Amino acid sequence: MGVAERKLREKEQLRTLILDAARSLFFKYGYEKTSIRNIADAIEYSPGIIYHYFKDKNEIFHTLHQEGFNHLKAEMETVANMADPMGRMKAMGKKYLQFALDNPVVYELMFTLEAPVENLIQVEDQAWNEGDAIFDLIKKCVRECIMMGYFRGQTAESTTYTVLAMLHGLVSLKISKRSNLFKINEKENLVMNSFQAFSYMLDRQ
Repeated sequence: MGVAERKLREKEQLRTLILDAARSLFFKYGYEKTSIRNIADAIEYSPGIIYHYFKDKNEIFHTLHQEGFNHLKAEMETVANMADPMGRMKAMGKKYLQFALDNPVVYELMFTLEAPVENLIQVEDQAWNEGDAIFDLIKKCVRECIMMGYFRGQTAESTTYTVLAMLHGLVSLKISKRSNLFKINEKENLVMNSFQAFSYMLDRQ
């Protein structure tokens, strides 16, 4: 291995170390109590070295937010080969919900915390590519469903937004523990049961 290759590998290893430490501290203490200094302390480097890799804390958290979306997309793509678009959309919806329920802290970073969006606003094109990738997966199903006679009179984009908003609402109420405050009995499986009810309505539109 040449000097240049070794330096590149070491740089990537340190970048990964920074992200791993930030992720661990975020899971343990939350965003506000995760600082550049305690990330540096965790990896036993000076804070200055972190700024060689990331311009600030928001960029670190935007990178972690991108990782979350990549994992979610990979989960949804495991059912992307289903021939029936309505069945595929429902299967992707279940994958979305299960990912959020299994990874509530990551989901909060992806969809609730302002830090990743604040970093995105500073970028010149302000493109939310990772969010668009999830939206496009669902929209592909919706378009095919429209071609088969579903969602009559609706546009693909507004219908996709409605489906995504429904998925987000189900898990957000659960993750924020607001659903526990409702006077209902089936709290344990409420998210998946509610999605099943939504699926039933789709089949009978």
